[in-house]
Amino acid sequence: MNPNRLNSGDPPGPQALARPSSPSDLFWTFTLLALQGFGGVLTVVQRELVEKKRWLTVEQFVEDWAVAQVLPGPNVVNLALMLGDRYFGLRGAIASIAGMLLAPMSLLLLVVATFSGVSDSSGFQGALRGMGAVAAGLIAATGLKLIPSIMKNVMGAPICITFIAITFVAIGLFRIPLVWVLLGIGGVAFAWAYRQLKRSGSQA
Repeated sequence: MNPNRLNSGDPPGPQALARPSSPSDLFWTFTLLALQGFGGVLTVVQRELVEKKRWLTVEQFVEDWAVAQVLPGPNVVNLALMLGDRYFGLRGAIASIAGMLLAPMSLLLLVVATFSGVSDSSGFQGALRGMGAVAAGLIAATGLKLIPSIMKNVMGAPICITFIAITFVAIGLFRIPLVWVLLGIGGVAFAWAYRQLKRSGSQA
C-alpha cells in the first residue's frame, strides 16, 4: 500500500489521490515550483500538483486556484498556504511558504546584483519582452487545458463560458481594474453558483 494515499476510504486505483508525505515534501515541491515559475507559474503549478504529484484533481485545482486568486497576495503563495495547512496544519503552511519564498528571494538578490548594470540595455529589454511572450503562451495553454473542468461546474458550461468571455472583455479590452471585475462579475458568478447549489440541495 502506498503510504501517500489518503486515509479517507477512497478505493485504490487511478482515481485515488495522493498526499504529501511530510512538511519537507511540501517544502521541496514548492521550492521546485518557485524556481520554474518565471511568469508562467500557473502552468507549472497545475502540471506539478495535478498531473505529477496528483495531490489534487483538476476540479479541485480550479476551485482552490479560484479561492487563491480572490485572497489578498500572490495567488500561488495563497495556494501553497492552503495546501500546507490542509495536510499538516501550521507546520505544513510554514513549510509551503518557505519553499515558495526562500529560493526565489535568494535568486532575485543574485540577479539584481549581477544585472543591475545592464538593465537599461536594449538587448536585455528585448530578452525580457521575449520571456513575457513565452509566459503569456504558457498561461494561455494551461487555461485551455483547464476548460474541460467547467463541464462539471455547478453553474453549467454555457454560463461558465459566458462569465469567461465577459471577464476577458472587461480586463483585456476595456482595461477595467481587477478589483472591480472581482467585485462585479465575480459577485454575480458567486450569487449564481450559490443559487444553483441551493436549488440542487433542495432537490436532493
